Amino acid sequence: MAGHSKWKNIQHRKGAADAKRGALFTKLAKEIMVAAKLGGGDEAANPRLRAAILRARQNSMPKENIERAIKKGTGELEGVNYEEALYEGYGPGGIAIMVEVLTDKKTRTVPELRSLFKSHGGTLAEANAVAYLFERKGLILLEGENINEDDVMEIALEAGAEDIERDDEKVFAVKTSVADFHQVLAALEPKAAAKGYKIVESGLRYIPQTTVTLDPERGKAALELISALEDYDDVQHVYTNLELTENLLV
Repeated sequence: MAGHSKWKNIQHRKGAADAKRGALFTKLAKEIMVAAKLGGGDEAANPRLRAAILRARQNSMPKENIERAIKKGTGELEGVNYEEALYEGYGPGGIAIMVEVLTDKKTRTVPELRSLFKSHGGTLAEANAVAYLFERKGLILLEGENINEDDVMEIALEAGAEDIERDDEKVFAVKTSVADFHQVLAALEPKAAAKGYKIVESGLRYIPQTTVTLDPERGKAALELISALEDYDDVQHVYTNLELTENLLV
């Protein structure tokens, strides 16, 4: 294992931002629709769709909502055509921010993102301005009341993971390459379930290679920007190299 633990803090912040269940379901449905559109509606044959459905189930999205989103993606039901986009910017204190978007109208999304950045002390930047500070990896969070490091190490490495990292007493983060993510997730699910562990988050993520520590004032301003971006309807994920210290999470 290597590196500073940050996944559970990110998960806590994301959970707080997604407390409005309806907004969360809308974002989950968008991802399911795009996955079904690109790879078909067969969960078994479409790894991206399988991961999207897993995340939807983890967040208690009703079965009928999932099925309707799949049908919209495959064209069985009328749906909106969403485009994927990635935007980059700077927040208070110069922190780097990556924003993943699913939008039906980029000409609306870009100026609104620019306005959000500006009103919270940040700047929307050009492509590749901060991307070099992140690496694209598969991330799977495993949780269990009596989770055991040796167990996690064994099942994760057998499944083809690159690395594991402990978050706290109940959570481990499993990292994979982009190419191996879906294979590792499929192999890990039954092994984790057999041990009584639960997958609480999974997906392809932008992981900062190093993090930046800010003073409390600028740090809280940065978190306000991140929260505002996460609450914006077109945004699916927000990534940052801000170090989430204890004084920022209280």
